[in-house]
Amino acid sequence: MPRVGAMVEAGLIETIRAREGRLPWLGRHLARLRASVAALGVAEPPGDVADLAHIAAGAGDRVVRLELRDGHVEVTTRDVNAERAVAVVVSDELYRPYPHKTTRREQFGRALANARRTGAHDALLVTADGYVAEGTSWNVFWWDHGTPYTPAEELGVLPGIGRSRVMELTGVKEARVPVSALAGRSLFLVNAVRGIVEIAMLQGAAIPRDPRTAELSSSFWPD
Repeated sequence: MPRVGAMVEAGLIETIRAREGRLPWLGRHLARLRASVAALGVAEPPGDVADLAHIAAGAGDRVVRLELRDGHVEVTTRDVNAERAVAVVVSDELYRPYPHKTTRREQFGRALANARRTGAHDALLVTADGYVAEGTSWNVFWWDHGTPYTPAEELGVLPGIGRSRVMELTGVKEARVPVSALAGRSLFLVNAVRGIVEIAMLQGAAIPRDPRTAELSSSFWPD
């Protein structure tokens, strides 16, 4: 039987938010990393990976990026993007399932670059069957008659740390929907680096705000 890990030559990544030197979701990131290691058959991370992340985080607000390749971890950091309401376009880039966070991110890079050329902040990718999937580095949610929805994990979307946190905070329904189903809905994006961020515009049209998004955002980070 061929080793599945051969398909992940580029490696696995985790991007982790440091808040005042704390890494509130580190345990979840490492659990997801190890789950991908097991599923894909790649070499385990070193035992001191958590210590490396803490050292890199320092005492401030940073993004810590871990890249696992052949059992070795490279750690880098960058500033946190502070944009709080974003304009999003629907990408022409065909979405391919991304259930593990690998560095094979070409589809997202192309979608983001094309979105920026139009003046948007980011892009939303859609499956070959026309279903809303995920953004270039985030999961998407929308409100429908007071209930938050998100694309079904069975579409192959990344099981994001931020996504799972929102699903802990409130009753979320998973769905397969076309882009047209988002018309007139209040939308927000989430990832474990930026938390919850409202989408202000989709395809050039203003998006209605929902106060429940701000309520979720205030509860997103643990004390």
